[in-house]
Formats: sequence, C-alpha cells, structure tokens
Amino acid sequence: MTLRPHVPKPPWLKVRLPREETFRDMRGLLRTGGLSTVCEEALCPNRAECFQSGTATFLLLGNICSRNCRYCNVKHGTPRPLDDGEPKRVAAVAEKLRLRYVVLTSVTRDDLEDGGASHFARCIAALRRSDSSRPVEVLVPDFRGSRQALEVLARAEPDVVNHNLEVVKSLFTAVRPGGDYGRSIGLLEAMKKQYGQVTKSGIMVGLGEREEEIVELFDDLVAAGCDRLTIGQYQQPSREHWPVQKYYHPDEFEGLRARALERGLRYVNAGPLVRSSYRAAMMADMKERGT
Repeated sequence: MTLRPHVPKPPWLKVRLPREETFRDMRGLLRTGGLSTVCEEALCPNRAECFQSGTATFLLLGNICSRNCRYCNVKHGTPRPLDDGEPKRVAAVAEKLRLRYVVLTSVTRDDLEDGGASHFARCIAALRRSDSSRPVEVLVPDFRGSRQALEVLARAEPDVVNHNLEVVKSLFTAVRPGGDYGRSIGLLEAMKKQYGQVTKSGIMVGLGEREEEIVELFDDLVAAGCDRLTIGQYQQPSREHWPVQKYYHPDEFEGLRARALERGLRYVNAGPLVRSSYRAAMMADMKERGT
C-alpha cells in the first residue's frame, strides 16, 4: 500500500481544551496514587471531556509497553517490575473520584508469564471490595493467546471484557507487529462462548482500510459472538507514527454504525472522537435499557 503524505485535519476533530486547573486537579490525585491513565499516555482526544466529568481509564502494569504498534503513543521498551500495591491504590483513587463505572486497561506485558491477567484479577477484586455495585470493564491485551490467562481473567468476573482489534486484518502485520488478527478474534470468541462474558471490541478507521475489509471485520466479530463495538477516527500521534490516510466525515461514521448493526452487532458507538473507553458507562446503560 502506498501511504499518503500529511492529510490536513478537518474541523470536526478540533477539540477545545478546558481550563488547566481541570487537568491539574485530576493529575494531582492520580500522581498521589502513583497511577497512570491511558487518557494521557495515549493522548486520547476525549481526555478533556473525561477529566472535566471526573472520569479516567486506569492504565495498569506501568506505562512502558513490550510491543511497538505504529499507531500508539504509549512508550515502548523494557517494562518495569510488577507493582503489587497497584490494585489497592486503584480502588482507593476510584473511591475518591466517586466513579460509577471503572475501566481498567494496560500496556502489553509479554515479559510476564500470564501477560498480566492475574494483576487484572487482583485489581478487579480490590475494586469489588471497595464497592461491589460498581461495574468494572477491562480492556485487555491478547495475552499471547494464553487460555490459562483468559481463565484467570474470567474467574475474576469483570462486567465487560474488551479487546480491541484496532485495525482490519490486512493491516495487522504492518501496524500491529507482535499482534495477530486470528488470535484477537479467538480471545473474544473464547471469552463469550467458553466463559459467557459480555464482550466488546474497538477499531480505528483512516489507516488505509477498504470498506469491504471493514464489513469482513464486522462479520468476524459477529461470528465470535461479540456484543459491543466502538469505531473511531485514527489520529496520528507524531510524525514517527503511521500516517493518516483518510479522515472520515461524521456522516460516514453513522453509515458504518448502521452497517455494523445490520451485520449483527448489538451495540455500536461510532464517531470521529469515539475511543474504546469513551462513554463506556453509557453503552452499558444502553444495554440495560434495551436500546
């Protein structure tokens, strides 16, 4: 595929930042707890809205990833040792923030025997001890396809298991070195069909995918029993990352949402600024209301 040069960002992707004190107060509390958020590490375009509303997605297992995906702004290299005190601190900060819906994600930790699954389980348990009524969603890496890791995660009984495909099958090798499309589909299928979990995935568009490839991805998710899907616009974090090939118009996102529902997905959130954890509680509410 021939990559396009720089594509100007359209006006619907420009986000007005809040006052600096909004960031400062949130950052202060997280830093006091020795925690990171994917909101800042990945330069999420919605971090202003989320911080203003007092919400955040906790980034577990440090902030250094063992892989180097070409779309991602999280640092890569040799991760630090596991922090056994993190589960307790996550629960304490979630309580201070009075979160009604917690999302836990992590960097990929191929250096750990179970990929960090047991650490996710400990964080879920700590949150449940703090407030058993608060839903917990996990956004997990692929654990290198380990079924033992999936069993550990399933026993912790998160309310939602999210694993992002991120890109269509043809782009995996170039954009997600170390990942495998079939492995990721297999994870979602196992969590749904073997363990009965509510499952969710997310993709980005604008990296050079074709429409028929997106539809094929929808079909693969439906075959795996995936319940929920988010679709958002890829935005290049720096000149060193994979270049944007296209900016989709908001109307095109609505078309993708309609197509995904038509193919059999049950709950779909699509839009230029949508990310996998964006308004996750709202998607859960949609399920509860049956909408």
